[in-house]
Amino acid sequence: MRIALRRATVYFNPAVHRALRLKAAETDQSVSELINEAVGFSLQEDAEDITAFEKRAHEPNIRFVDAVKDLRRRGKL
Repeated sequence: MRIALRRATVYFNPAVHRALRLKAAETDQSVSELINEAVGFSLQEDAEDITAFEKRAHEPNIRFVDAVKDLRRRGKL
């Protein structure tokens, strides 16, 4: 099944663009393929972070000051 691709204009720092073109040539991929892969990895990481936050949403909040005081009380500081 072929996915319908969408076009977008992206502006890169010249040094980053040069590095992308060199990597594309070395890996026999297009710049678009490299960018799609990188964005996909970034979005996957975001999805994993969201899942982790959702799992911890009901954990109690501890104020930083209270955590430090507790560490000091237990002789950890």
